[in-house]
Amino acid sequence: MIFDEFEIVGQIENVETIARGRGIRQLHQLHNEFGGKNWRKMKGESVVKLRNGKLYRAELHWYEAHGIGKVKVKVKRLLD
Repeated sequence: MIFDEFEIVGQIENVETIARGRGIRQLHQLHNEFGGKNWRKMKGESVVKLRNGKLYRAELHWYEAHGIGKVKVKVKRLLD
């Protein structure tokens, strides 16, 4: 279940690299859309506020590259 509209309320913790470089399926799209090098797919946990106004602890996934920052952040699953 992926949530489209949310706001990250807390700090992202327990950050891990899931994949990097050629291990990222969306690598070609990331290069075309944002440029950059050394892309990594990351995951972490944070408190998020969903569209309904409720706060949840959630697992987040995103891509990041040096000089570009976090892009395509999504809530992968709710933890609480």
